Amino acid sequence: MLEAKEVDKNLQEEHAKKYLSLVGLSDFEDRYPHELSGGMKQRVAIARALAIEPEVLLMDEPFAAVDAQSREFLQTDLLKIAYATHKTVVFITHSIDEAVFLADRVAVMTARPGVIKEIIDVPIPREKRFNEDVKFTPEFVEVRRELWELIKEEVIKSQETSNKVTIEEFNFGDEKKIEEVNQ
Repeated sequence: MLEAKEVDKNLQEEHAKKYLSLVGLSDFEDRYPHELSGGMKQRVAIARALAIEPEVLLMDEPFAAVDAQSREFLQTDLLKIAYATHKTVVFITHSIDEAVFLADRVAVMTARPGVIKEIIDVPIPREKRFNEDVKFTPEFVEVRRELWELIKEEVIKSQETSNKVTIEEFNFGDEKKIEEVNQ
C-alpha cells in the first residue's frame, strides 16, 4: 500500500516500524505470519491499516476469530490507538458488550432490509474505559439493556417473517400445516 502511494523505501520501513510499535509488536517485526498468534495477526492488520493513514478506519468484526481474553485486550488497545491517532473508527460487531465498550455511539440496524433503526449514545468517556472495568457500571448496563431491547425487536420480527412453521407445529407434528407451507 505504501508503494502504491509512492512512499520512499526507507520511509516505508520507518513507517512500518512506527505502527508495529504502536500496536505493541516491535519485537516481532522479523517474524513470519505463521509464527504469530491470532491476536498478533489482528494487531498487524490494524498496523497495516493505520500505515496508509486513512481518515476513517473500517473494521468489520476484526476480533471475531480470537479467543475471549485476547479480544478484551485488543478492544482496549483499539480504544487507545484510536485516541492516540485521532482516527474515526467504524466498527461492525454482533456483540452488544463490544459495541458498548468501544463506541461513542452505536447504530442499531434493522434485520431486513438492513437500515439504521436507531443511534444510541454511549455516555461513558473513552478515558474511563482505558483504565477501569466499566462493564459493570450502571451506565454500561443501561446502554446494553437499551440496545438489547432494540435488537430483540428485530430478531422477533425476522423470525416472524421467516418462520413459516412454528416450533410447536414442528415438534407436535402438525403434518397438515407443514404440508401447506411446503407447497
